[in-house]
Amino acid sequence: MSDNSSTVRPLDGIRVVEVGQLLAGPFTGSMLAYFGAEVIKVETPVTGDPIRKWRILRDGTSLWWSSLARNKKCITANLRTEEGRDIVRKLAAKSDVLLENFRPGLMEEWGLGPEDLRADNPGLIYSRISGYGQTGPYASKPGFASVCEGFGGFRYVNGFPGQPPVRPNLSIGDTLAGLHAVIGILMALVHRNKRPENTGQVIDTALYEAVYNLLEGVVPEYDGAGVIREPSGSTLTGIVPTNTYRCKDGKFVIIGGNGDSIFKRLMHVMGRDDLGEDPRLADNAGRVEHEQELDEAIQQWTGTLTSREVLKLLEDARVPVGPIYSVADMFEDEHYHARGMFEEVEVSGKPLKIPAMLPKLCDTPGRTDWPGPAVGEFNDEVLSGLLGYSAEELAVLRDKGVI
Repeated sequence: MSDNSSTVRPLDGIRVVEVGQLLAGPFTGSMLAYFGAEVIKVETPVTGDPIRKWRILRDGTSLWWSSLARNKKCITANLRTEEGRDIVRKLAAKSDVLLENFRPGLMEEWGLGPEDLRADNPGLIYSRISGYGQTGPYASKPGFASVCEGFGGFRYVNGFPGQPPVRPNLSIGDTLAGLHAVIGILMALVHRNKRPENTGQVIDTALYEAVYNLLEGVVPEYDGAGVIREPSGSTLTGIVPTNTYRCKDGKFVIIGGNGDSIFKRLMHVMGRDDLGEDPRLADNAGRVEHEQELDEAIQQWTGTLTSREVLKLLEDARVPVGPIYSVADMFEDEHYHARGMFEEVEVSGKPLKIPAMLPKLCDTPGRTDWPGPAVGEFNDEVLSGLLGYSAEELAVLRDKGVI
């Protein structure tokens, strides 16, 4: 764990109630907790968040859980019971933010919607994440990131022409939605503090809109010129040369030689000053017209060298170039360690490295205080210490399966 435990963090003093599960909502909570917020995560009794059992397990719990639930105070409450819902009401009355990523309308059915909770706490910021948003004709559709990445246009531009769209082996839509929710929460906190009435607001984040927000010029290019951005494999449409190239050792490198002066340096290193000084290729528009010719020339050159040789030559010439890393490569690279990209925690008595969370704040950095807790580990601290439940009341709630 981090050794800067005495450092003030930017979200110290902010209390967050997280009633989401799986990834989008919990990732939001992870970001806030890392940077100092007190995040109280409400889970189903006994089993907890389903993601506790996802992917690779150690001692029955997902290794991923150690990072995704870091710094959170995990409690249990059965939200299908009135007593469980009452726990959330009491927490919301004492908190700055509530996070949820259930289907639209479910929180209202439970009497836990924004209007219900803000009646007792007008300053509550209520962050909602769903597949298609809280309004509109598709609001009630179920939507995981896999589906919403397609609906949001992200999958269409990924892959190779004429082939099925591909999916990165990560839930990009969930994480992006979580980041958008974090941004919304921070803006809402700033706005709340500027208003004399100190009132909160609802933040409505949709998975498909989070990926839609990354589409660069796709919308105006279609509306203004009728052009549909198509998948382009490992290149970037309209930017040349930038591609992935195989080296003699079978490894790949990414070369971004698309700046005019950078392109000339690249061609010089390759021994192709004839291309670097060719007036047809003096600007990006000209290079786009001759993309295949340039890619073939670059591939022919990289194929004669090892990846290490290519990296050294181009780095020395100030041409953007980089390897394609696996996680094993990251663990071996000095830059990752110098930048503090790994943090070590103890899980079941064993050390485990988890990723640091970003961005880096030089004066008020985030940190990992503890890894993902056990189910209900903070029940007594939160329910007794914060909400005032007596030991007898907690015993009754346990017997009834509420906590």
